[in-house]
This record gives sequence, C-alpha cells and structure tokens, in this order.
Amino acid sequence: MDRNQATGLILFAAVILVYSIFFASTPEPQVQEPTGEVVSNVQEPQSSESLDLVLEEPDSLQDIRAQVQFGVFAPLTRGEASEVTLENDKMIVTFSTKGAEITQVILKEFDSWDRTPLVLLDENSSDISYEINTTKGPLSLNEFFFNANTGTRTSEAGEVSFVEFTAQTGSATIKRTYTLAAGSYLVDKNLELSGFGSQLVDSNVNILWDDRLKKHEEDIEESRRKTNINFYKSTGKHDYLSLTKEMASEQVSEPLKWIGFSQRFFTSGIIAANQFNSANLEQVTPKDTLSVKNLKASISLPLENGQAGLSYYFGPNNFKVLKSITPGFEENVDMGYVFVSWVNKYIIVNLFQFLEKYFSNYGIIIILVVLIIKGFLFPLTYKSYVGMAKMRVIKPEIDELKEKYKDDPTKQQQEQMKLFGQLGVSPISGCLPMLLQMPFLFAMFFFFPNSIEMRQESFLWAHDLSTYDAFIKLPFTIPFYGAHISLFTLLMTVSQIAYTHFNNQLTAAQGPMKNLGYIMPIGFMFILNSYPAALSFYYFVSNMVTFGQQALIKLFVDDKKIREKIEASKIKNANKKKSKFQQKLEDAMKAAEANKKKK
Repeated sequence: MDRNQATGLILFAAVILVYSIFFASTPEPQVQEPTGEVVSNVQEPQSSESLDLVLEEPDSLQDIRAQVQFGVFAPLTRGEASEVTLENDKMIVTFSTKGAEITQVILKEFDSWDRTPLVLLDENSSDISYEINTTKGPLSLNEFFFNANTGTRTSEAGEVSFVEFTAQTGSATIKRTYTLAAGSYLVDKNLELSGFGSQLVDSNVNILWDDRLKKHEEDIEESRRKTNINFYKSTGKHDYLSLTKEMASEQVSEPLKWIGFSQRFFTSGIIAANQFNSANLEQVTPKDTLSVKNLKASISLPLENGQAGLSYYFGPNNFKVLKSITPGFEENVDMGYVFVSWVNKYIIVNLFQFLEKYFSNYGIIIILVVLIIKGFLFPLTYKSYVGMAKMRVIKPEIDELKEKYKDDPTKQQQEQMKLFGQLGVSPISGCLPMLLQMPFLFAMFFFFPNSIEMRQESFLWAHDLSTYDAFIKLPFTIPFYGAHISLFTLLMTVSQIAYTHFNNQLTAAQGPMKNLGYIMPIGFMFILNSYPAALSFYYFVSNMVTFGQQALIKLFVDDKKIREKIEASKIKNANKKKSKFQQKLEDAMKAAEANKKKK
C-alpha cells in the first residue's frame, strides 16, 4: 500500500469514526438500501453473541463500505458465489449462493422456436429479490452469501429434492429452503428469519420480481398480444392487466393468492401458502424485440412467527396442469368470453385430452374433433335445414304479400305474421339452431391460438400449427393482410364461399343478406391470414363437413312433403285465434306506425 492509499484509508476511517460518535443513534452504522443483486453461497457463522457487536477493524476499503451499508450483517456480504441446482424430469432450476435465489429455469420438455433449450428465465432477464424492513432501513437478503446443503427425501408424492441455504451472523439466522418434487412444475420455498429481535420494523417481507420475458416463439407480435399479468384475490376473484395497452399498472390493496406472468404458452407464477398482503403490478411493451414484455411485481408477504411459505410455478399453459396447481390458476390460459369459455373448458379440452391417448398427429385429431362436434350438433343442423326449407316453400305466398302491401310495411309485417301462424311456420326456425351452434364456432377462435398442444406440431405443409402456415412469402406487405399467404386460410375462404352459394339455393334470402354471405369470408381471409394454421384448418374441415351434411339431408327432405305438411297446418289453423305473443307483436307494430305518422 503506498502513501496516498494509506492516507486516504486513514481519512475515510476518521470520517466514519466522527460520524459514528456525533450522528449515529446507536453504535451500529446506518443500514442503507443495497444496490447489488442476489444469489447464494454460504459463509461461516460469526462468533458474535448478539447483533449489538462492535465493528471489527476493517481489512480493506470494501469492508469499510460494507460495514457502513450493512452494519452487523457486513460479514455476510463477503464470499464467493457458486451455483446449486435442483432437477426433476420437467425442469432444471439453478440457484446462486449469493442471495439464495433462482437465477435460471430450463424446461426440459420444450424447445424455443429456434429449437434451442427453452430457458424460461435467467440472470439477464429476471431479478427476484427479497427485502426486510429493519430499524436502519430496508435490507436486501439477496446481498448475502449463504451456505448450501442439498439432498433428497421420500414423501407420499415420491422423491423430493431440496436445497437449504443458511446465513448467520451473531444471533440472527436466515434460512431459505427450496424443494422440487418429481414430475412437478412447482418449486416450493420456505423463508425463516430468527434472532432479529427488535431489529425488524414489521413482520413483512417485500418481494420484488422484475421479469423481462424472453422470446420463445417466432412471431413476437402474436406473443405480445397474449402476454400479461394475471392475479387472483383471496376472495376468489380473478383479475388481470390489459393485454392490448402498451403500458398498464395496478395497485392491489386486497389480499392475493397468486400472481402469474403469463405468456402465450408458458407462465411464471408466485403462489402464497396463505396469502399476500398487497401488490403493485406493472407491465410495459418494449419498443425493441429483445423481450416480449417487461413485467414487474412488488409484493408484500406477511411473516408468521418469522416464517413464510410460497411456491413458484414455471411451466406450460396447459389447462389441465394449471387447474391442478391452485384454485383459479387455470385463468392464465385465455379460454374466451363467458358465453364460449364453457365450451373450451368442459368439452374441447377433455375431448383433445381423450384423443391424444390414441393419436399423435394433431391434424388428424382436429379432423376427429370436427366430426365428433358436427355429429353431436347434427340434430340442430337438421332442424335448421328443415326450417329454411319451409321458408323456401312458402316464398311465393311471402312475395305475394310483399307486392300487395308494398306501400304499407306495417300491414305487410302483420300479414306475414298471420301467414306464418296459419302455415305453422316460424321465421326463426332456421336461424335458432344455427345460433345454438355459434358458441362452438367462436370457442375455437380462442382455443387454438392459446393451445400449447398445437405448439411446434406439424401437419402437411404447416411446420407449426400454432402459427400461420406461410405457404408463399411475399416480397412486400399487403395492408391488413401481411407479407405471406396462408394456404389453409385460402382453403377455408373458398370452402365458405362454396358453402354460401349452396346454402343460398336452399333459402329464401335475397338482396343484401344474400350477398353478405360472400363478403364475410373475404373479410375473414384478411383477419385469419396471420392466425394459427390449426384454426384455419379447423374452419376449413368444419365447412366441408357441414356442406356434406346438408347435401345428405337434401336427399331425404322432399319439398313436396313439406308443402303437404304446410297445407295441412293451414287447414288446421284456419280458425285459430292469435296467440298472446302474436297479438302483442301486432299491437307494438301498430303503435310504432302511429308514432311514425305523428312525427
């Protein structure tokens, strides 16, 4: 050490001495908020009898700074970091002895979009830190070096691997124990603080989780549309931050059960053994492509007798798997709005799970799902066809009324309702069965884009059913369409147009309603061109099966027989009184017409 270094060290020590005599409230230096990061290796316990020990003579400038920042905990900030891992058949979890926290998670069953190992998080993308509030200020546990003890034990669930991290100074001890069971995506954690006495200001631990989500899918924009923070309150209510806003945040003051950082196909989540007191949540969509979204959570975890338990979930967004974790955790998978989510949750998920036992090709599974659903809904399809056939048969009578009362729309509608009653025909008989089928049609719009079962599964020319099949890549971008052509989407569009043409021959539709059937498929072609190939393929197969069903029904439904039944109903209902509903409808029409004339 030269003279200048010695002089500087003496002056620095003098400043600390003067500060401790005239400004410090206790013999211990003031503890300030740490700036480093957390990992975990072990330091030998100190021989001090209590927390109120006198500072040892510093060996270096670094030691002096540590003593100023951490006080009696300064010895815990010295050490050498090393890695410790827990592994089962699902994942590899890496910890550092500096901080005793997770630094990397690799999911063994999955690959990233470029076929490299799927690293769900690492030191560069994720920071998880724990802080306690002491009389000297917030103290980060992640700045300390821990001793690690690993092993396995047998439980009712099977073999369980564990690692116990311990850091001790004086009478204060910090333990962080992690366990990983075979076949599980859950890492259970127990935190224990003892010997702190009056040094703790409150009985809470502040968890800070900053996760800059790594890109795992080729289409980052689609991933961003499916990425957000989900959370579940202790009252049993699920809530979430917006999927569409570039920046969203929420301060949750109610107790929470879990918080999930949900991507399109994978979720990193934290689950309380009891509950979290509160949380501040924030998500930001970055301008670059380095990360999908930046998600942050500041969580207050209560300590009971110096202990707290929680679990980390690192795994796929498989509905069945998530549902088995904890109540409401399956909400990390978007199954659609209320009127369609029941179809996915209770029918489609179970149907796919059943077929997966016997078939490995998901293109075949999709075809079978279509056949099963269409077979189940066939009675509704038949009723819809018969209803449209009845309207087609009585079209001459309807046209006659339109011509007779073309100058009086109200009278025209009244006479049409009277005619329908006499002939025993309902104008909605063809539409109602189709409406009952709509939840199944829309359910797929949510199921396939969020189904991890489709991920990296190939079929025909589609290399991945979870993304679009770029059959032809264009050298330019078409607005609202894209820079590629999806062949499955084209096939779906052509089949829908052919089905509309066939259907128009069976109905009495005219004018704009008749042409709308041709316009809608073109619109959907633009919308679905960048959607998963599995969705377009499902709609294509569904159109072809429906086309076949109606062609088959046409062979057995004779318009002459329908006409005979209508004539019989006409004779039977000749003197039939108007129903209350029909009478109210006519009265409403008359009232509307009267108001129109007054205006």
